[in-house]
Amino acid sequence: MSNEKEHQKKMIAPIIITALVIVYFIAYVAIAIAIGAPFLLVVVGLIVSIFFIAVCIYVLRERILEIKSGEEDDLHKY
Repeated sequence: MSNEKEHQKKMIAPIIITALVIVYFIAYVAIAIAIGAPFLLVVVGLIVSIFFIAVCIYVLRERILEIKSGEEDDLHKY
């Protein structure tokens, strides 16, 4: 049980950072729409934002799998 709590503690920071990055990209697109930015700029911003959000979610997933498998402290091997 202690090991599970330790894993949960290590997952908090990556989840928070990912959530903040996602909120940032959503806010970027929302602000671009709100100020009446040119359509092309909004579309490009939306595409780039969706790409970065997908990458962030993928990296978060990989990090969580690392934490659960116990490989998060393998830097000492190198």
